[in-house]
Amino acid sequence: MSIYIHIPFCSSICSYCDFCKMLKNNQYIDKYLKALEKEIKEKYQGEKVKTLYIGGGTPSSLSLNNLQKLFSILKIFNLDKDCEITFETNSEDLTKDKINYLENKITRLSIGIQTFNKNIINLLNRKLNVDNIKSAFKAFENVNIDLMYGFQNQTLEDLKKDLNKIIKLNPKHISTYCLILEPHTKLYIENYKPLDGDIERKMYDLIVKTLKENNYIQYELSNFSKKGYQSKHNLTYWNNQNYYGFGLGACGYIRNVRYENTRSLNEYLKGHFILNRENLSLKETIQNEFILGLRKTEGISKKIFKTKYNLDIKQIKGVKELLNENLLLENKTNIYINPKYLYTSNEIFIKFI
Repeated sequence: MSIYIHIPFCSSICSYCDFCKMLKNNQYIDKYLKALEKEIKEKYQGEKVKTLYIGGGTPSSLSLNNLQKLFSILKIFNLDKDCEITFETNSEDLTKDKINYLENKITRLSIGIQTFNKNIINLLNRKLNVDNIKSAFKAFENVNIDLMYGFQNQTLEDLKKDLNKIIKLNPKHISTYCLILEPHTKLYIENYKPLDGDIERKMYDLIVKTLKENNYIQYELSNFSKKGYQSKHNLTYWNNQNYYGFGLGACGYIRNVRYENTRSLNEYLKGHFILNRENLSLKETIQNEFILGLRKTEGISKKIFKTKYNLDIKQIKGVKELLNENLLLENKTNIYINPKYLYTSNEIFIKFI
């Protein structure tokens, strides 16, 4: 079983800005953590936990005292001895005290750097503390770096500089994101215009080429790792496996039911956690299997698919057609997207809806 904990304190690029201002009040933070504990006790059935992801938001924005409260709550979980425990952070939050506290509490740190470009950092109303980043790399062996691209006026040379700085840090994992403008964010409100698709594609190709040359394995559409350091938690999603989601706005998938928690703080604090739930049909479950599984460069195991659904994968509508069109490829064990079409994979996913 995998578990995602949503701590909705975040940077100004996220859609929770006004919400975060309110939650900077310690009174609300304490109430939120108590509600989180109540939700976990109500939903969690005691399963062995193989991956635990503490994200958001940015949980590192919690004070050291509130971090201690959070990790006290997490003792409820029955963690596997080899459980992958990931914690999301911004560089400015990585104080010496927090690094020391987290060092023996987690197995994987994810730092939302996004970019080293000062102009873009200012645009995003973010901060970057390079000294803290260096300290984190000394303390944690398994570190992920988030890289964002596709900003207005950003050039391939700008992106190359970001890539070079990240590679110099030598993280075990790199997650890449093309800028998407979400409603209610600063950039969306200011009618910010991202780059056009052709330049974004060139940037994606540059990322893939550069990271491959530096011994990073592309194991998913936007994720790269050193050998043996794929994100076990994210693979839970892409393998269409069960996971709990706890916290405001979190989503989960348990025993063929997908659910989404409320985004209303007032409702959440009252204990009205779930906004909606949906029992998935076999057809919908198989659709998700393809939409999620084909994000992985290795694709979907034919044997596992047969075991899960008692169906030959080639019996699924569209598979043979896509194989004939060379959009999907196969080997002895798997069916996967032709690497030439990974960037435009949404056009392939649509075939399964």
